[in-house]
Parts: sequence; structure tokens; C-alpha cells
Amino acid sequence: MIAARPALRPVVTGVGVIAPSGIGTEEHWRSTLRGELRVKPITSFDASRYTTTLAGQIDGFDPAGRLGGRLVLQTDRWTWLGMAATELALSDASYDPAAHDPYATSVVFAAGSGGNDFGQREIQRLWSLGRQAVSVYQSIAWFYAATTGQTSIRHGLKGPSAVVVTDAAGGLDSLAQARRTIRRGTPAVLAGAAEAGLTPYALTCQITGGRLSTSSEPKAGYKPFDRSAGGHVPAEGGVTLVVEDPASAAARGAPKIYAEIAGYAATHDAAHHRDPSPDPRWYAEAMRRALIDADLSPADVDVIFADGAGSRDLDDLEARAIHLAFGAHAEHVPVTAPQGLIGRMCAGGSALAAANALLSIRDGVIPAVGNLDDPLPQYRLDLVREPRETPVRVAMVNARGYGGFNSSLILRAVETPARGDS
Repeated sequence: MIAARPALRPVVTGVGVIAPSGIGTEEHWRSTLRGELRVKPITSFDASRYTTTLAGQIDGFDPAGRLGGRLVLQTDRWTWLGMAATELALSDASYDPAAHDPYATSVVFAAGSGGNDFGQREIQRLWSLGRQAVSVYQSIAWFYAATTGQTSIRHGLKGPSAVVVTDAAGGLDSLAQARRTIRRGTPAVLAGAAEAGLTPYALTCQITGGRLSTSSEPKAGYKPFDRSAGGHVPAEGGVTLVVEDPASAAARGAPKIYAEIAGYAATHDAAHHRDPSPDPRWYAEAMRRALIDADLSPADVDVIFADGAGSRDLDDLEARAIHLAFGAHAEHVPVTAPQGLIGRMCAGGSALAAANALLSIRDGVIPAVGNLDDPLPQYRLDLVREPRETPVRVAMVNARGYGGFNSSLILRAVETPARGDS
């Protein structure tokens, strides 16, 4: 039995992003830094009768060209996005799973709602044509573990794998589970999340949560920390990160290391599932514990990638939580939430926030809060209004999930020796 190594800090060696902001990590990043608003009226179906008509959608994505027609027939759009993001991440990391023992690589993805697109189609067939018309693949395509399972099958991966279900906090929690898996002896983990909830049934479910924007104007759709904040808009997308044992990454000659997972913590508000806790102390506690886990202080943090829910009450709670966790430093640490440009991708959104933090560390630039025009001064936060060029060594990424989940992740730059150095 391999003993757990609790002090080990895994590193991220590959990033793959498919989002409304772009197909591919660099396209997404350029769009984000340019502040391009990608929220627009829903085109995947007629949403005119719904109270929410805006979303962040991906244009130009060819699943058959990326994954093959057979897999497209058997799986849902969220799985296509997740698996396509995985191909990008593996390429970025120069990591070929087939070159390693099958048990050396695990898959840990988060899921918010599963295969909505496939399920919508099969429900309609059931209603109109009867149960004999329902595809045999319905039983697996909608399942929240489908992306984890299909990714494992495609690449022949037999390491301990998992699915994390904590709503919008799931992307960060998948990285935490990846860290646990590596500490228990698995050299590499594919982690992240994907979502594709832009169907009539899925949109109806999200509307019942009471947090979606009712604006018909994209510019007013999702405005984190803004005086006009009135809820968020949904979005689709997929993000995969290649997470590795640092010794294994070095031994195989990984071409790059974005950062290490230096700290993590999660708490739960234990409040009513529909109403947020009026007390932000448990959210703040997640931030505090993540810093302790990373052996860092608030003064060490160069940027906070906030949850940025885009509702006045939730944004206020987040600002208060940051002040509780950071004390006197709260007004001096830059805070951003680029997701205002594209919408919230549920579990995929926090995975994307982690990717944004890694890119900030790589390039020394903090993206602006997405779609922020009139920040509320009472938040007393250094909200980033324009891309800010500055060295970023430590980034905190925060996320909250519906029902009271709070997660905080610390990513830290790693000094890598030059080739030939001992």
C-alpha cells in the first residue's frame, strides 16, 4: 500500500478551455482580456416565453470533428464539451495517457446537472412517440458521471476516478479531489467540469432557483458587484486541467508548470437550500482555512477570483466574507470576476475561474471584472476595472454552490529550475 503524502502539492501542467469566450485556451484568454461580452439571446431553442432569454453560448463547435460521430451519437453536449476540453488540456501538457500505465491516470470531473440536451430530446420522444422511441443511450448520456466515464474509456484510464456534485463549487472541489488522489499515489489526474444546460427543461429548473436575470439586454444581463446587478445568466462550456505529482511531471519532462495547488478548504452554510445564510462567516472560514493550508497570510495573495454571483445580496455577502477573511488587507487585494462576460457555467464556471487564475500567474495580468460599469462603493473592494499588468504569484479562487457550498482554492507560482540545473 502506498502511504498518503499529505504535504505534497500537485502542479497543473495543462489547461483546456471551451467556453463562450472561445474554443481553445488562448482564444478564450484573449477575449477575456479584451473584455468582450459574449452574452446574447438564446438560439438553441425559442426562449421567448421564458423569463430568462439570455445565455453564454458556444459558436462554431464541431463535436463530430473533434470526437467522432459514434461518440456524438451516444453522448450529450456537456460530455462533448468536457471531452474536447480534455483533448486540448492533454495536448497543452504534452501528456499522452497511452504512454503511461493505465492506473497512473485518474479522471475527476464535477457535474451540475448532467446530460440536459440528450435528455430533452428523449423526453420529447417519450411524450410524442412512446417509450419504444427512447434511445437506449438515454440511460448513460444524461448520467452525471457520463463525462468521467466516457473520458476514462476513450483514453483507457483505470486510476481511481470520481464525480463531484456541489453545484457551482464543483470545479474547485474536483481539483481538491485530484489533490487527494495524487497524494494517495496516482501520478496524474484529469480534473475540471463541463455544463450544457441551455434546453427548455434545464432553463426551467434554473429559473426556479430565483437567481437568473430577467433582462433582455445583454449588457444588463450579468453584472457582478455592480449597482445594477439583477441575477446571472446561464452559460455552457468545458474546462479540463491536467494535475500531476510534481516529481512525476519533472521525470517525464513536462514542458510547463502553470502553478501548484497550494491550499484548499470547503465549508457549508447549513442554511435553507433556497435562501443564502445571512451570515458570511462560513464562506470567510473557507478562505481562512485555505490560506492556512497553503501556509500563507492574506498579505501574500495577489488576486482573488471571486464567485461574483451577480445578485445584490450574494455579492454583498461575498464582500463581507472577504473582509472577514482578509481583515485590513481586504481593501488592498485586487478582486475580479471575469465571468460577467460569458455567464455562469455552474460547475464549469469555477473550473474556468481556476484556469483564469493560472493564466494570470503565467502572464502577469489580472483580467477585469466582467461587465462591471458601476461598482457599489460600500463593498470597499479593489475591483479590477481594466486588465491590470502585475506580477501574480498567489491567486485565491472562490466559489459557492446552490444550497450553501463554499470552496476556496489557492494557486501559487512554482520556480522551476532551468534545464541542466540540479
